Amino acid sequence: MNRELLMLVEAISREKNVEHDVVLGAVEAALAQATKRLYQGEVDIRVSVDRDSGSYETFRRWLVVPDEAGLQNPDAEELLMDARERILDIEVGEYIEEAVDSVPIGRIGAMAAKQVILQKIRDAEREMLLNDFMSRGERIFTGTVKRMDKGDIIVESGRVEGRLRRAEMIPKENLRSGDRVRAMIMEMDLSLRGAPIILSRSAPAFMTELFRQEVPEIEQGLLEIKSCARDPGSRAKIAVLSHDKRVDPIGTCVGVRGTRVNAVTNELAGERVDIVLWSDDPAQFVIGALAPANVSSIVVDEEKHAMDVVVDEENLAIAIGRGGQNVRLASDLTGWKINIMDAAESAQKHANETGTARKLFMEKLDVDEEIADILIAEGFNSLEEVAYVPLQEMLEIEGFDEDTVNELRARAKDALLTQEIAREESVEEVSQDLRDLGGLTPELIAKLATGGVHTRDDLADLAIDELTELTGQPEEEARALIMKAREHWFAGQA
Repeated sequence: MNRELLMLVEAISREKNVEHDVVLGAVEAALAQATKRLYQGEVDIRVSVDRDSGSYETFRRWLVVPDEAGLQNPDAEELLMDARERILDIEVGEYIEEAVDSVPIGRIGAMAAKQVILQKIRDAEREMLLNDFMSRGERIFTGTVKRMDKGDIIVESGRVEGRLRRAEMIPKENLRSGDRVRAMIMEMDLSLRGAPIILSRSAPAFMTELFRQEVPEIEQGLLEIKSCARDPGSRAKIAVLSHDKRVDPIGTCVGVRGTRVNAVTNELAGERVDIVLWSDDPAQFVIGALAPANVSSIVVDEEKHAMDVVVDEENLAIAIGRGGQNVRLASDLTGWKINIMDAAESAQKHANETGTARKLFMEKLDVDEEIADILIAEGFNSLEEVAYVPLQEMLEIEGFDEDTVNELRARAKDALLTQEIAREESVEEVSQDLRDLGGLTPELIAKLATGGVHTRDDLADLAIDELTELTGQPEEEARALIMKAREHWFAGQA
């Protein structure tokens, strides 16, 4: 019977073009499954078939788990302390095995064995097909819509299937069975039955790849797409850079009479594309990204990674875009937070900032309004700048001698020291339940303490805009933190 087993394995291996070991593995799985039926509970069985003789051995085994973890499945697990009574040097994650009677092949339910073996072979064939497909290095999956699966679309290309999830489709796009589809290959998930290649038509990478196929200069390395931002099905922006001065990056991507950009637009259900010249100067990059709006002035805040962009009344609506689309895409493209404002708003903000800085300098440095305004006019906005900007820079301020500068620097350092002591005292008042709240860093705790937030309930009582003002966090992070702080309010409620 063992010889017949090996002959059967060899025949299946040749017929299905599957490796010999894969078929033997399927046989072992079938034998193990049949043996499990003889036991009560979720036992773990391993069968080992000799590759030369066809004889096989069967083992029941127990996974060694940490003592503190406890037994989740007593039928297939053993605590480390008990395991070491049997095998002195065994470690967590290893198995204790015990030989048991093997089930004769003749007693295995023929259908059950056949199903297990065929399923293993199908899985192996599927994996070979997928590995062959992925080894080609293709980035775009081209196929036809085969069927719908719980809202997802299954796309077939030869014998390989991809899954286009609803969230990754272009909004309002109506794909039907038999339609030709192209999508970006995002990942491969073998745990998904039937269609393990995950696709996307809404990802920025899909647009980037479409341009790569339409514009040979990108593949040749003459042009580079530095970033891409999309509002799928509506509008997108890409930033391009030329590595050859003779090549116009924007004109090359547009193509003669717009043929290249139109090909991308047609593939993406009419999505309009703005092509922007990339610049290593962040301000210049943002100005280009906000096109077609004309920018009057721009102020860069490196610390907050944000820019205040001033436009005139005529360009205000264009810069913001319908529903904020233009500024949102420009922000995604450049990676900078962009605040659009008109001249009046800019002037008001500048006045407020000047007033705040003036008050700070007059109070903390004990100087009059004239001295405070001189510091502000020279670009000083914080005590840190007064205290630690190089001495020579401050000596260049007209009307400031060395004694004045040294006195101002000393006062600034004293004020900073006083603030730090007050901050540490405030942090000491923060309750342990707030300190233990997940997601709070020491920096965030210090900012909360400075704002008078000392307990978990203090944090839970805050509104989202109050927290963002205190900590400078993005709105989503602030919302999540407040909800986490409120969890104990609802604990135990069904």
